[in-house]
Amino acid sequence: MAAQLPAQAGALPDFVLRQFDPASGDPDHRQLYRILQSGIRTAVLPAGLKLPPSRAMAQALGIARNTVVHVYEQLALEGYVQAGVGRGTFVAAVGPRLAGFAGLAAQPLQPARRAALSSRGSQLVEQAGAAPLQWGAFAPGVPEVRMFPSQVWNRLQAQVWRAATPQQMSYATGHGDAGLREAIATYLQGTRGVVCTPEQVVVTSGTQQSLQLVAQLLADPGDTVWLEDPGYWGARSVFRALGLKLEPVAVDAEGLAPSAAQLRAPPRAMFVSPSHQYPTGALMSHGRRRQLLEYAAAQGAWVVEDDYDSEFRYGARPLPALQGLDDKGRVIYLGTFSKTLFPALRLAYLVLPPELVDSFARALNELFREGQTLQQAVLARFLAEGHYATHIRRMRAVYGARHDALIAAIAQQFGSQLPVIGGDAGLHLVLGLPQALDDRAVVQKVLRAGVATRPLSMYYMRSPAPAKGLLLGYGAVREEEIAGYFALLARAVQGFL
Repeated sequence: MAAQLPAQAGALPDFVLRQFDPASGDPDHRQLYRILQSGIRTAVLPAGLKLPPSRAMAQALGIARNTVVHVYEQLALEGYVQAGVGRGTFVAAVGPRLAGFAGLAAQPLQPARRAALSSRGSQLVEQAGAAPLQWGAFAPGVPEVRMFPSQVWNRLQAQVWRAATPQQMSYATGHGDAGLREAIATYLQGTRGVVCTPEQVVVTSGTQQSLQLVAQLLADPGDTVWLEDPGYWGARSVFRALGLKLEPVAVDAEGLAPSAAQLRAPPRAMFVSPSHQYPTGALMSHGRRRQLLEYAAAQGAWVVEDDYDSEFRYGARPLPALQGLDDKGRVIYLGTFSKTLFPALRLAYLVLPPELVDSFARALNELFREGQTLQQAVLARFLAEGHYATHIRRMRAVYGARHDALIAAIAQQFGSQLPVIGGDAGLHLVLGLPQALDDRAVVQKVLRAGVATRPLSMYYMRSPAPAKGLLLGYGAVREEEIAGYFALLARAVQGFL
């Protein structure tokens, strides 16, 4: 039981003595601080009240004087008390300081009823497409990270760290690591037919960041952007969040297929995946590519080319990039290492027309205060020494075998009952379903069976969705496990057929 404070110690309500319990197990300083802070904030200890001297408080509570001194100093630092040599310690006024606030505080006001999220924030969350499960059978768009050459990477990383400079350990500046930009340009020229110099490459922290830069620098709120429909939900989310008007454009066997009415109302930008349309796998024909580039040049529109996994084609060489055909400087090329190496690396890049490069680099540094410079240097060595090309060749064979195993499993379970769409490239295919089925309900039932997939309908902006199906990613499931996992999925699907 705490002792009574001496009369000359200064008034202090009994609640402090009643609440302080030396046997509670809570440290003395924390307990005393919490009691005094609460009393001041609730005005039980009113402004101007003189607190007992530290010695008297310590004696009354049976604690060390230094503990009380520490608590008083902390309260003074946070503005709860005011102390002066020879004057003592007084409770400070912690209410509103500004006259306007004080006036409002004196008025009886009804609590404002406002939504926690902004309208665009609510829309973003309600229409989000990111899946909670990003690994396993048959999560779409996920590579086989277990076969990444981590020993090689660790060796290169050790080399980079041994020679790390203060600049590499600070905020990034400019367009990204010079060695990485040179390695990317060399790789793209040799394998993707991209026409560029290292100076046109800007390194980013993923495709989503690249898209945000494109939207903020090349379009204003209210400007129209064409999106493939069905198409990549991530681009949809970024553009919508930045206030752009989204125009869904149908995709046919030759790629983006705008209607005559849409062609009469040119957009500010067009987002396309011509080498492997996401998610249908359609390839944009050479004729359609030429038409698209001519239209963009004539209308002053930008073409944003997402070349996300074109390295993986089975039975044919990868198609060259659309950017290589562009002689008017209208294409912005997006690439990423998430599908070819591992998603957590968070490194991607833009290849820009020369007149845009400096603006994009400056905006990147201004908005995002980039880093990852040491990782960029490691990746530069990984590419320059040929490890990247070796890994791509190896994984192309692995994914090709998994692709074939999944096609065989589909045939075994369904024969020709359900169509396979876009199954000759990338890390996923689409299993078509009858239009009358609710593919979202199918996905939920399949998930309960222990298998991840995604409904084709969620990739459409048009409603009702013109097609139904399941996206099946085979990148992250071993070849020998595919038949078993697909059998689980097939049993769940059969209940809807």
